[in-house]
Amino acid sequence: MKQQENKIRVALQFGSCPSENEVSCVSAAARADALATMPDRYEVNRVDITKQGRWLKYSGSTEGMRSGSWEQDASCVPCVLSPDRSDHGLLVHSANGYELLPVDVVAPILHGKNGEDGTVQGLFELAGIPLVGCGTLASALCMDKDRAHKLAHAAGVQVPASFILTKNMEDAGIALAQAESLGYPLFVKPVRAGSSYGITKVTDRHDLPTAIKLAFEYDDEVIIEENITGFEVGCAVMGN
Repeated sequence: MKQQENKIRVALQFGSCPSENEVSCVSAAARADALATMPDRYEVNRVDITKQGRWLKYSGSTEGMRSGSWEQDASCVPCVLSPDRSDHGLLVHSANGYELLPVDVVAPILHGKNGEDGTVQGLFELAGIPLVGCGTLASALCMDKDRAHKLAHAAGVQVPASFILTKNMEDAGIALAQAESLGYPLFVKPVRAGSSYGITKVTDRHDLPTAIKLAFEYDDEVIIEENITGFEVGCAVMGN
């Protein structure tokens, strides 16, 4: 496929993890709309990973992404990433088999497992294609709440007091005893998941077992953190 002159070829990726697929689609729709206001600068191809793990190139409306109807759209065409660095792009299904779609940069607008955790980032780094956002190591560490805490603490940054539960820790009394040392309210979260699912603010010890059970639905490790009174500040770091 021929590149339109002077345009940056962007693969805008969305979908993936079943639990946060819809969140990703809405986020990516907003990015697609923003990029569409700069048609002279960007040539955008939207690539979805379905909940079943299929890769589809989608050319329909962003409203279809928001509503969830995009997957039934006639514009969907199967595609795969070529790991061959000389290809530097996607292989899109065509009447002749597969046609190469060159890509200059990937913008992975993905949430949760198999999106934010370094798996997709590693795939594109393997293929030699630049990506927007964190690389493989930073993505993997930041997705893991326990290891991210330990790394920040080792660097002298204050972090909430916390402890980890694994599925082989069957004695609920262990969790209750350690939770008492943190005090209530406290937070129960899957260790490796996004910020949209499986998280509970627990204000009473009687609600703790239910919160732990919910968190284990999203990961095999659960982190229980003390509550921090204050407000959250987000900081986007920009650089070359």
